[in-house]
Amino acid sequence: MKGIVLAGGSGTRLYPITKGVSKQLLPIYDKPMIYYPVSVLMLAGIREILIISTPQDLPAFRRLLGDGSELGVRFEYAEQPSPDGLAQAFIIGREFIGGDSVCLVLGDNIFYGAGFTPMLAQAVKDAERCPIRSGMTGEKSGMTGEKPGMTGEKTGMTGEKAVIPGLTGNPKATVFGYWVSDPERYGVAEFDKAGRCLSIEEKPAQPKSNYAVTGLYFYPNEVVKIASEVKPSARGELEITSVNQAFLAMDRLQVQTLGRGFAWLDTGTHDSLAEASIFIETLEKRTGCKIACLEEIAFEKGWIDAGQLLAAAEPMKKNQYGQYLIRLAQNG
Repeated sequence: MKGIVLAGGSGTRLYPITKGVSKQLLPIYDKPMIYYPVSVLMLAGIREILIISTPQDLPAFRRLLGDGSELGVRFEYAEQPSPDGLAQAFIIGREFIGGDSVCLVLGDNIFYGAGFTPMLAQAVKDAERCPIRSGMTGEKSGMTGEKPGMTGEKTGMTGEKAVIPGLTGNPKATVFGYWVSDPERYGVAEFDKAGRCLSIEEKPAQPKSNYAVTGLYFYPNEVVKIASEVKPSARGELEITSVNQAFLAMDRLQVQTLGRGFAWLDTGTHDSLAEASIFIETLEKRTGCKIACLEEIAFEKGWIDAGQLLAAAEPMKKNQYGQYLIRLAQNG
């Protein structure tokens, strides 16, 4: 699976702060805002990441993140000349995505909660399920019947992905729902009594539930084709809700709700920007652990070693962020 961070837009709701800098480069306590969505992709095990932003802001993101080698990942960059809707990300990123599944996360979204990483792992698995084709043989599928612990990666025998028990069937899209008091500001998911999603509407005047669809989306590869066929809405945008509705119509969309104990922060206003910083500061000081620390995630996943972690900490050794990285490297 590949990842996309959509960090475009003009940020007018945060003027005058964002007149001279991208919203996603603003600080949320001790790190740039974009670290938070990037951390979600890394926690999901995604190492190939495309950053989409405006032509004027993209050089700043390149300076901040580089090519990703210091984190054991690969960053690529693409321009979004004008903000024409979230679904445009899949059109801009078509070549980057290639034949892979993809996760899109919005550059101003922050997620926090226990058990989030397993949810991400499941969403990746569901998007990468191998469809069962009629008449498929064990040889064609790449299965040998000898290795029940296969993971679904290429076997190296046939060049095709193996069909794995428990991971077969049509690949599914996953989005996340979060209870909000003002659902009319978001895409809203409606559920039946069994918790199955019945509909998704974009900013409805009369919401059918209080569950907003957050800015985190996991899709099978078909999303590229679906996004290219989306027609502009009345707002003139390629709406991500239209993409979700297409998967829902095929019975291939699941909405994972984030319950009590989870925090989803949308940092699009002055108040929410300040509240997010206070939230992160409070948690980090209280727990002694950092949230969305990219270097720590890379280290814990084995993508970088202690020497590389110390090298990343060196320019920051006089502040608490760098000192935190040094302690991680020393404690293993």
